[in-house]
Order: sequence, then structure tokens, then C-alpha cells
Amino acid sequence: MKLSRQFTVCGSAIFCVVVFSLYLMLDHIDQSKNPNGERIQNGPLGILQDKIDHLERLLAENNEIIANIRDSVINLRETVKDGKMFPEGNMSQGDVELLLPAPALLPIHSEDCQFAARTYSKAADGVQMLDVYDLLSFDNPDGGVWKQGFDISYQDNEWDNEQLQVFVVPHSHNDPGWLKTFDDYYRDQTQHILNNMVVKLHEDSRRKMIWSEISYFSKWWDSIDEQKRDAVRRLIESGQLEVATGGWVMPDEANSHYFALIDQLVEGHQWLEINLGVKPKTGWAVDPFGHTPTHAYLLRQAGLSNMLIQRVHYSVKKHFSSQKTLEFFWRQNWDQDSSSDILCHMMPFYSYDVPHTCGPDPKICCQFDFKRLPGGRISCPWRIPPQAITDNNIQERVQTLLDQYRKKSKLFRTNVLLAPLGDDFRYTEAVEWDQQFENYQKLFDYMNSHPELHVQAQFGTISDYFEALRKSTGMDPVGMNVGQLALPVLSGDFFTYADRDDHYWSGYFTSRPFYKRLDRVLESHLRAAEVLYSLTLANIQKYGQPSDYPAVDNYKLLTEARRNLGLFQHHDAITGTGKDWVVVDYGTRLFHSILNVKRVIVSSAHWLVLKDKPAYYHDPSNPFLQMVKAAESVAKKCFIKMLNFFAVPRLLVVYNPTEQARTSMVTVYVTTPKVRVLNALGHVVRAQVSAVWNDASHAATDLSFVAQAAPLGLITTGLLENISCLQKMRLKEDDSEFLVKVEFVWYGTTSNKDKSGAYLFLPDKEATIYSPSQPPVVRVTKGPLFSEVTTTFTQITHTLRLYNIHGVEGQSVELCNTVDIRGEINREIAMRITSDLNSKDRFFTDLNGYQVQPRKTMAKLPLQANFYPMTSMVYLQDSSARLSLLTAQSLGAASLKSGQLEVIMDRRLNQDDNRGLGQGVLDNKITANSFRLLLEKRSSAEETAPNSYPSILSHMSYMYLNHPLISMAVSQRSDAPSLIPYIPLSASFPCDMHLVNLRAIQSKVWGGPSEQAALILHRKGFDCGFSNRNTGLLCSTTHGKILLEKLLTDLKVKSITPVSLSLMHTHNSDADPQEISLKPMEIRTYRLQLS
Repeated sequence: MKLSRQFTVCGSAIFCVVVFSLYLMLDHIDQSKNPNGERIQNGPLGILQDKIDHLERLLAENNEIIANIRDSVINLRETVKDGKMFPEGNMSQGDVELLLPAPALLPIHSEDCQFAARTYSKAADGVQMLDVYDLLSFDNPDGGVWKQGFDISYQDNEWDNEQLQVFVVPHSHNDPGWLKTFDDYYRDQTQHILNNMVVKLHEDSRRKMIWSEISYFSKWWDSIDEQKRDAVRRLIESGQLEVATGGWVMPDEANSHYFALIDQLVEGHQWLEINLGVKPKTGWAVDPFGHTPTHAYLLRQAGLSNMLIQRVHYSVKKHFSSQKTLEFFWRQNWDQDSSSDILCHMMPFYSYDVPHTCGPDPKICCQFDFKRLPGGRISCPWRIPPQAITDNNIQERVQTLLDQYRKKSKLFRTNVLLAPLGDDFRYTEAVEWDQQFENYQKLFDYMNSHPELHVQAQFGTISDYFEALRKSTGMDPVGMNVGQLALPVLSGDFFTYADRDDHYWSGYFTSRPFYKRLDRVLESHLRAAEVLYSLTLANIQKYGQPSDYPAVDNYKLLTEARRNLGLFQHHDAITGTGKDWVVVDYGTRLFHSILNVKRVIVSSAHWLVLKDKPAYYHDPSNPFLQMVKAAESVAKKCFIKMLNFFAVPRLLVVYNPTEQARTSMVTVYVTTPKVRVLNALGHVVRAQVSAVWNDASHAATDLSFVAQAAPLGLITTGLLENISCLQKMRLKEDDSEFLVKVEFVWYGTTSNKDKSGAYLFLPDKEATIYSPSQPPVVRVTKGPLFSEVTTTFTQITHTLRLYNIHGVEGQSVELCNTVDIRGEINREIAMRITSDLNSKDRFFTDLNGYQVQPRKTMAKLPLQANFYPMTSMVYLQDSSARLSLLTAQSLGAASLKSGQLEVIMDRRLNQDDNRGLGQGVLDNKITANSFRLLLEKRSSAEETAPNSYPSILSHMSYMYLNHPLISMAVSQRSDAPSLIPYIPLSASFPCDMHLVNLRAIQSKVWGGPSEQAALILHRKGFDCGFSNRNTGLLCSTTHGKILLEKLLTDLKVKSITPVSLSLMHTHNSDADPQEISLKPMEIRTYRLQLS
């Protein structure tokens, strides 16, 4: 009886507190509205009376629940006596280790806190982008021929002592999808460009060309014969053809996550290494709509020395031109020495096309784009056509072009000048090669044979240019010393981009949000599949058995998924700026690959949990484990039918894809509410059954339970049809309250001629509050594991969920908004979170999920300029607290008022915004946006440093949101084999160490996997100025060190070699190869062989 009484008393107390806390929280959101949505003005006493009435009703319900708990305890007592509920048979306990409880205080070494606590020191000749933004007035006066710049003048004798050295770099910008699909562009244009390139470059050894997108190059390579391949290799060896960047695509830099940025870079570089033996040296990014320092860091880590960027705010370009800081060393905000530096060139003018690359006057430069010669399909908008170069006009033409070259060179610190020569899908026809190369060669020959002109001009590749630039400044060929002509050091980013007037490209941060979410789903599943696949291959080698495991087929599926994810990182794909049918093509590829990597996960997990390995057999038509069916939407969970139960449990295998042991919620659909959950020891696990409403009157059943999973481990759980069982409640400490209110707002589009579209956000005015025409339907779910409120409006279903579990999920509020604006005209819907934090005009957004960039809301800028990309999080803070919104998809975010966050969730726009797409955004889908809202007490002082770091809890909450536990149902076969848990690691990774990927490497001998994998690790920077109490985390920090051999349970490290990020270069190191050591923020790759 004593046990029962204790449960009853505890249950009552806990329930009262939970209900009251939940009520207070809901009250903040509800804001005391009556059914008509009006405020009730009945003063504090009236509100208090309402609360007391409400509490009385809750207490009455509570008595009923206590009675149920008492009955459950009596029913359960008999079962608990023998300590085992699991039926004998198909679930071997193996080496079952249930997780130890999390420590009350997270063990963080004080040394590991010093990184984020350092005081920021700017380089002596440093340029900090936050300071530049403070300095600029962002006015837009008419600059003359260079509309957004200024007049440039020079003295004729300036080059008498050191001649001007001009590199004209032919290029063709090939979008892997935009107005046509990837395959259609390849068929109609790209294959002809590459075929002509081989012929036309061989005609004259002085001709040069650069190529960037390996997605296209590899498709073409597969279609050409060995003779043509040899010709390509000769062009590369002679330096006539250069591969710049060498990624799968030229990626978007705002919405893309660093996992996918690395993955598409590795895919491109690995393809180049295997097929061409090429190692790119220089980055080339002429078209992404704004630029991130994350990409600069990744290129540097991959072993590149130089990079070029183009789309930067016109006011910034003008300022940098006037200061001669267009060439700089780009350094990370968090870097205190020069280890992350990369030499960067910013193009000064409006575009990367020929009219905007030879000099400041597009009317003149257009005359030197010989594809526009009279009689062709395109002409010069300035109405002065090019002239073919002849003996009669060559002197005048040279003087005219040289004047532009000289003016452009006045914006730089050296006498080495870059003049790109190309545009979108250029050099398709042989005639264009002849027009450009023959006319330019005549101009060069004339310039170079007249020493009085003091110019040396030639075709070059982008690395030819940087080589000459480094030589002229006294730098070494690849290092980052500043040279005699010291170039500045720059830190910060280049968002948000505007190309003219108030045309800020902040719309694409949100456009087509359904596909932005799909991108994250594929990323998380691909990573999970890569890790499981690599572990399975190593295990199969260890057991040394010829296995039925489909290693080669799975590798093909992984390769295709890597390439489809890579393709989607393209700057017209994840951005949501392609034609409708192109977007559908990308979406089909993503969805197809999600299904395929699930097949890899299921077949790998099957092998690993099987006790009797020789009994493994692969049956694709009837897999042993099953995940989500193809017919179900990405948002839905696995549907487990509770059929023919009797006394046999239905088994679930749960995979933890993170490198941390975790206690986390698993939710599956079931066909009966009468289910209990058993762990591997046969003990009953806390569970909750709740209704999932499909519409106002139809509900399905969700079963949620808390699983404890080892890092990267697979556990087995049993579901048994039975009576409900005892459910305990735990409460987390919380003694202070903050106001946090969630509401929704609308933006319209301006009445001016230029309106919002896929790229641009041009709102009509400040947002108006969303007030639906009909009152919402509100449903409240209360239970032992979570309580949630779902509010259904006309265009939004908003769910707020509180977890009552001791773990990371219990620390934050989960928000889910399902948005449907298909009936709207020129409107955008945003979620607004208002708090009482005194954040003033500062807020923080992440860059690519890798680092955090402080932002400042500026009154001198239009509203749309204060929106920034949010890839993984946005937060506000004051001296006492930080409020973070963690996101499961990239969206545009702002903080337009102190204490307020705004996130644009979807946009429906009826017109084109004149950036080439030629359509509006009208293909909206019902889209679920998921978030976690985390409020943390803060003890750090307010600072204005240009860097900031999330807390460890924030990092982990993001991981849990984006890498949930993966559950697989064991198929009900008569020959059910014994299963064992799979626990590859003896302990969690350190809290700040993230396993980015464990990616099988392709064999150089054949198309399948080699015995090696790329182990990619990231040591996260974190801020210790937050409470480490009761975080529910099961890890510590270790100064960035990992002894891999000690962490592995059953596998051994056969070899481990430090390499560059994309495996192009091997690093010689004297350090112990078994001890992995990373500095804070560092991302490193190791070539790993396990056995």
C-alpha cells in the first residue's frame, strides 16, 4: 500500500504543478482573448478569478486521473515482482547497457570555455563588415557611366615603369537547372559547349577556358570516348583548361547547410581525383546571391588558395572600390591568427557578363562581346554594336578597350588585372568561339607588339591571374603572407545582397519552403545511411563472411543520393528560384533519394542487429525492417499496425544517428490505443497514446515513448497490446518567468512597378497582424510525456508542444506551423515571436549551420534589408537571458524591434521580379515548418564582438531536431530471428565534437566502395555563459581530443591519415595518428580504415 500511496501523492503534486505551469505558458500565448478575438478589459482581478476558476476545473479532472494511476499501480505491482515482461524468444538481451542517468551538472572543462570568452582583437589593417555597414550611408547617387560607382581617371604615364598585365578569362556559366531542367540544359547547350571546347582550345595553344560545375562535366565525360578524354587530359596538363572550385555545383551560400556544402565539394573533388587526377586551386563563385565566410573556410580547408566572388551589395562594392580593398584575405570572425585566411577577389561591377567585366562603362564593354556582332541573336542594349577587328579599326579599338582596362585597374592595388569573358551558357556554337578568340587575339597581338602602350594582355585561367597577382605583391604561390603590397584582412559576410535601388534579395531565403524542408530531410537521412553503411562494411570485413549484404547496390544508391543532394545546393535550386517544372524535377530527385537511403539504412541495420550473421539474407521486395512507405508524405511518421498480437511483442529497431548517447522521444502511428512498450530487458517504458487529428472529426492514434539510445547505436524495443502501464512524471526546475508571445503576420507587396518575386522581397509596409475570419479550433492534449496545444486557423495549423522528459527535448518548446496560403494573392506569412528581452537592435543568425553572425537592425535600411538567412538558428539576448529559435529548414529571419523575432514561413507572389526567371511563385504546397524555442538564463556580459556562439544545450537541441531517432518496424515473419543491440561506441563523443560524416570512399580500381571512409569531424565553438544544470546530456568536453581506438567497441582502427577536407591532399603529421585533436570551430577530415 505504501508504494501506491507514494505514487498517488507524487502524482497529485506533480500533476498540479505541470498543469499550472502549462496553463501559465498557454496564458502567455492566448493573451486573454475572448472567442471573437478581442481583448477582455476586466483588469487583474478578473484575470485572477478566471485563472482560479480554470484551476478548480483542472483539479477536478486531476482527482479522476489520480484514481486511474492508483488502479494502474495495483495492476502493475504483480507484474513488476518477477522483473521481466518480455516473452522469451526473438529478442536476445546481448550486452544490454541501459544508459546511466545524466549528471545534474554537465562536466565542462574551464579551459574549453576560454575560446568563446576571448576578447576580440581586429587585425591592424582589418576590415570588419559590421563596421562597414555602420559607416555606409546606403545612398544611391548616379555615378555616371558606372551608374552605382564613380568617375575613374588616370594619368597616361602611370604604367611607364610597370606595365599593366591583363588576363582575359573565358568562362561559361552553366546553371544545373533554372529555366530548364539539368538534363534539358545538358542536351540543348552544355554538351555542345564542352564538345566545342575540346576542338577549339586545341586549335591554338594560347586559348584558355575555365569550367566549374562537375555535375555537368561528369555527365559529359560518361558520354565521350577515350580519345576525347585523352584530349581533355592534355588540355588540363598544358594549363589551357582549368577546373575552378570543382564542386558538384556552384552552391547557394545562404540556405545551404555546411553538411551539404562539404558533401557536394567532396563529390566533385573525388570525381576529379579518380577521373582526371586534378586538384583545384581557386574558387569561382560569380552567381550566388550573397556570400558566406563558411564557404571561404571550407575552400581553404579543402586546400584551395584563392577565390573569387561577385554578387555583393552595390554600396559595399563602391566603398571597397574607393578604398582599393576589392582584394583581401578573408578571415573567419572566430579566428585570432591567420589559419583560416584565403585570398579573395571581389568583382567590382554590376554583373559577371561581358558588358560589366572589362571596365566601368558597360556601353563600351558590350562592344567587345563579339557574340553580339550584328546579325547574331543578341545585341547590345546600349545600341552601339561590336565591330569585327580589322587592320583599319584595330588602333582605335585597342585604345578604347585599353582605356577601360586602365580605369578598372585603378580600383585595385596591383598592375595585374582580371577581365572575365563569358556569361550564362556561352560558347555553345563553334562560331562564337571563333568570334571571341580570333578578335581578342588580334587585340592582344597589337597591344603586346606596341611597347609604348605598356600593357601585356593574354587569355588566362583564373589561377593564372592569381599566380601573377601573388608574384607582383611578393607573396608565395599558395601561402597567405600579405606580401610587400599588403592586402587587407577582412572578416564578416556579404548578406543581404542588393543589386540596385532597394531591391534586396531576401525573398529567396524563404521561397519554396517545402523543398527547403525536403533538403534537410534528405541530409539527415543521407548522413544516417552513410554512417550505418560504413560501420556495416567494416563489420562484414571483421566477420570475414561472404555476405548477401548489397554493398555495391547500396553504394550506388548513396552515390546517387549524394549527387541529387549536391545538385539541389545549386544557387537556383535550394533558393527556390527555378521554373515550376524545374522545381518539380529537383523535388522528385530529392524524394527518390530519401526513399533510396532509407533502403540503405534498413538493410544495414538488419545486418548489424542480427545475432546470427550467416542467417542474413537480402530481400528487397520484403525487407526485414520497414520504414516510411513511399505513399506517405515526408512529414508523416511510420505507421505500425498492431495486428495478431496475442502475447508476442511487435519489435521496433531504433537507430540513434548522433554521436551522443541520448534519451529521446520516439513516435509511431498505431492502430490501437491499447499498447505498452518494453525495453530490451523486458521492463515497461513510459509511454503516451494521443490522438492525431486528420481533420475536425477524424483522428488516428500516435504512440510516443522515451528511448535510451547509445551513440550511433541500434536498440530493440517491443510493443505489446495490453493494459496501459504506470507513467511517472519528472519536472524540471524553473523559477523565473519571461513573456514570450507567438503570433502571425502578413506582408503584402509594394504598389510600385517592381514587386516581390522569387528573389526579391519588396513589402508594401510593415506587417499586419494575422486575424482569421473564423475563430480557430483549439485542441489540448495532456499526457505524462508531453502536453500540446494545436490551434487550427484558416491558413495555419500551429502546434506548441512541451515535453515532460528528462533530456534535451524537455528543455525547449517545440513549435510546428503547417501553412497553406494557396488561396492568397501577393502575400507572405510570417511567425512573430515577441519577448520582454531587451535586445535593442542586435540579433544573431547562423551562417550555414556552421557559425553565428551578429546582426544589427538598421533604420537607415529598408525593412527588407534587415532580413537575413537563417539556416539553423536565430537568437536574441540581453544581459539576463537568451531566446533561441532553432529551425528544421532554412528561412528568412529578422528582429525588427527589440525583443522580437520574425520568420517568413511562405510567400505567394503573382509576378516575376525581373531577375530572369520570368514567373511568380504560385506553386505553393502545404508546408510544415518545425522549430524549437529555447530560453536560457545568461551570465555573460553584453558585448559587441563580431562573433557569438550557441550554448552546448542549443547545439544539442538543434541536433535532436534535425537528426531524430529513426525507428524501423521488424516485419512479422514466422521465422523471427534473434536480435541484439548494436553499440559501436563505448561512450559518447565529447559534447563539442560532431561527427559530420563517415562517408565510404569510392575505389579507384572499380566503381564500388573501397575499404576506406572519410571521417569528417567538427569541433563546435560554444558559450559557457549558460546554466549547465539538468541539461539531460551524457557527455563531457576533452580539449578537442578523441582517442578513436578507445571509443570503438568491436572495431579496430587499421589506418587513419589526416587529409584536406575533400581528401585531395594528405597532411604530413608527427602527431600520434590515433589521437585526433581539433581546435575550436575546426573541421577536419581523416582517411579511415576500420577492421
